[in-house]
Amino acid sequence: MTFALVLAALLAICCVVAVALPFIREPEPESDELEELDETERRRLELLEARDRALTSLRELEFDHRTGTVSDEDYRALVGPLRREAAATLQALEREGHGRDGALPAEKGRPTRERIS
Repeated sequence: MTFALVLAALLAICCVVAVALPFIREPEPESDELEELDETERRRLELLEARDRALTSLRELEFDHRTGTVSDEDYRALVGPLRREAAATLQALEREGHGRDGALPAEKGRPTRERIS
């Protein structure tokens, strides 16, 4: 009887170790090296960041104006330059062939996530 209990305990321990082993092991990374961006991709990222900053600033200005934090005079003085900056970055993206979504021409055929209303 004791032999059967010892054997069952050993079998249980082996099963627990076998199941837990993949979770205990440190995963091997495929590669720790980051790819260097070429000049076109770097310029695209700069333009996308500038576009995002301008649009975020416009959104915040609109919110502040609607909540009464920014007066009408201040709003009129600030909204023009922000709109021009956003338009300039969007035009630069269009001019360099990245389109309105910022995708490179090679990425145009790839499916994108669409917002579901």
